[in-house]
Amino acid sequence: MLKQGLQVYISSWIRVFSLASVCLCVFPACEDRCQSNRSSVQPPSCCGTCRTKKTWPRTFSQEELKKRLSPIQFHVTQERGTESAFRGEYTDHKEEGTYSCVVCGAPLFRSETKFDSGSGWPSFYDLVKEESVTATDDFSYGMHRVEINCSQCGSHLGHLFDDGPKPTGKRYCINSASLGFQPKDAPSASSHPSSGEGAEAGAGGSSGGKIEL
Repeated sequence: MLKQGLQVYISSWIRVFSLASVCLCVFPACEDRCQSNRSSVQPPSCCGTCRTKKTWPRTFSQEELKKRLSPIQFHVTQERGTESAFRGEYTDHKEEGTYSCVVCGAPLFRSETKFDSGSGWPSFYDLVKEESVTATDDFSYGMHRVEINCSQCGSHLGHLFDDGPKPTGKRYCINSASLGFQPKDAPSASSHPSSGEGAEAGAGGSSGGKIEL
């Protein structure tokens, strides 16, 4: 009886050490893959939400942003929040122009690429340029999504899905609170474009069976 118990004890410790070895091998590799893909809109193949201490081209202090942004804009862009579906200022916005990052003013989307996805958030099928955003795997809330951030200041914008229209097949599902807008015929803004406050923060719903923000 004692011999059998000893064998069970030794077997348990062998399984523990084996699992520890697997973790040490897998997770550093995951981080390396994440870092190598951080600058691309192609989602990295990772085992979780990987974040690096990347120095963005443009940085702003939290104090400045809290003064300059509305509460919902700060929550969405700096705390990875989500505005309520169908209540953001730009959800049904149809004016011609360019949508930009509300924090740094970097151009992100053109109005001609905006479409009605029925999701409740502004949706676009293409970027002003490929390097406008960075993409990161996001496994929060028990689902896999691809988080989209401004490539200039790192602000959270929304998520990317592969159920958009042609020619790209992409759907950039973006919070209104993370966007500014520059009308087509308006003079260029000197610093930060005008922006709407969007809606109160809250978990968005889903529509048409799609995974949403």
